[in-house]
Amino acid sequence: MSQRMQGQPMIIMGEDAQRVKDRDAQEYNISAARAVAEAVRSTLGPKGMDKMLVDSMGDVTITNDGVTILQEMDIDNPTAEMIVEVAETQEDEAGDGTTSAVAVAGELLKNAQDLLEQDIHPTAVTKGFHLASEHAREQVDEIAADVDPEDTETLKNVAETSMTGKGAELEKEALADLVVRAIQGVTVEAEDGSHVVDLQNLKIETRTGRSAGESALLSGAVIDKNPVHEDMPTDFEEANILLLNDPIEVEEADVDTAVSIESPDQLQQFLDKEEQQLREKVDLIVESGADVVFCQKGIDDMAQHYLAKEGILAVRRTKKSDLKFLKNVLDAPIVTDLDSVTSADLATGSIERDEAEELFYVEGEDAHGVTLLLYGSTDHVVDELERGINDAIDVVATTVSDGRTLPGGGAIEVELARRLRDYADSVSGREQLAVEAFADSLELIPRVLAENAGLDSIDLLVDLRAAHDAGDTNAGLNVFTGEVEDTVEAGVVETAHAKEQAIASAAEAANLVLKIDDIIAAGDLSTSGDDDEEAGAPGGGMGGMGGGMGGMM
Repeated sequence: MSQRMQGQPMIIMGEDAQRVKDRDAQEYNISAARAVAEAVRSTLGPKGMDKMLVDSMGDVTITNDGVTILQEMDIDNPTAEMIVEVAETQEDEAGDGTTSAVAVAGELLKNAQDLLEQDIHPTAVTKGFHLASEHAREQVDEIAADVDPEDTETLKNVAETSMTGKGAELEKEALADLVVRAIQGVTVEAEDGSHVVDLQNLKIETRTGRSAGESALLSGAVIDKNPVHEDMPTDFEEANILLLNDPIEVEEADVDTAVSIESPDQLQQFLDKEEQQLREKVDLIVESGADVVFCQKGIDDMAQHYLAKEGILAVRRTKKSDLKFLKNVLDAPIVTDLDSVTSADLATGSIERDEAEELFYVEGEDAHGVTLLLYGSTDHVVDELERGINDAIDVVATTVSDGRTLPGGGAIEVELARRLRDYADSVSGREQLAVEAFADSLELIPRVLAENAGLDSIDLLVDLRAAHDAGDTNAGLNVFTGEVEDTVEAGVVETAHAKEQAIASAAEAANLVLKIDDIIAAGDLSTSGDDDEEAGAPGGGMGGMGGGMGGMM
């Protein structure tokens, strides 16, 4: 038996299984990752272009926000999805810089492919990238300038830099002021002297029909709801407010039941019982002393009538997120059982009704929260505006917490590239080439900024390098004039934490892809190729990627 098996390959995979190995696997993965990076590169910078995303239902999203584009795209490729994770991680950790992180990851893989073609082992490349990433982040900390949470001007510059090139750009000065005041309004100083930004106390409410310049920052909460009854009062200077997550309706049986009624009197008794039950629920609210009820669940029509007679304002179907925010603003509990409500469950605050906008303005006695009321001319405009403002809020919050800023406009990337090339001289072996490749990859950012602005990227990169070699650390690109300038003086500044996170995420994603030398699928990776030889060939593997990416693009 053993003699017969000698010389015969052991088959351990099914007939439909597909395998891509070694260089073919690396080329497959690198091509997939680069395709994702290429998809968002044109959105980078103040002159970046937008993407129109149309989903299967025909809904349209117009944006140049990197993470939104990648999340909405129909990506059917495991390697490409790994690059999308870079953007999602960047968004979660830093709030901005997603396009930069993905673009750098793609460029790292492109330069790594050149090294692999020179027969440099992937392990040497990944080690060099790791060393370069560590050194670059150390240099970021060295270059970064400290910023105080009360330094409104610098924080405004950070917000404006984040919003430039996005839907919020046209009114960026006014919006940046709102963002900074909002963040300062929810920042507290910890016992150790650090500053903590509690974004749970900041909410964004959007409305259409006005220009973005009419947006406002309001103390407290804004609730987009109407009173449940037209006879209810709508304004209170000092009200006792109840937050309720329990329906003010007739209690239904837990199981399906049938009621047999044999006479009109029995029907009337049944209706009277329901009415009594609703009356008792309203009496509980009245006895607690509540003037206003925000209810997450429904309110029966009869109960609405009783509440209106008692002069109580009631709002039903309040969104869960609004109720949670009211809890923070009013420092009040959310009551889940109306039978147990007492005066201790109430909070004191003021209520004001804007009939034109159909909004309630709710402010606590000691308001803990603020609401940014954003206006836009259309739904598409206000959606993109909200994405830009969310990024600005995250970036300013990170800057306040982290306390460090960096020059923008590609200045930090060129400076890090210069320092990495100096560092490469101290790295022995083939890893030195990977460190230099990492430096080249970082310079993608100023190159793409120039390309997206219609400028000569080669000439500008040469000018930038010359300025940094001369000791001008803040020298960056002004895409509007096409000149090299001191970006800090020009007010183009970024948060250090976002840059550190982008470098780390890009390097780790690139290394993860480079370490893969074998792809095994329990089905057909390609859209063509029926036999085993075609499945293992690079054409088969790339066909699979092409099919998946074709759907994505």
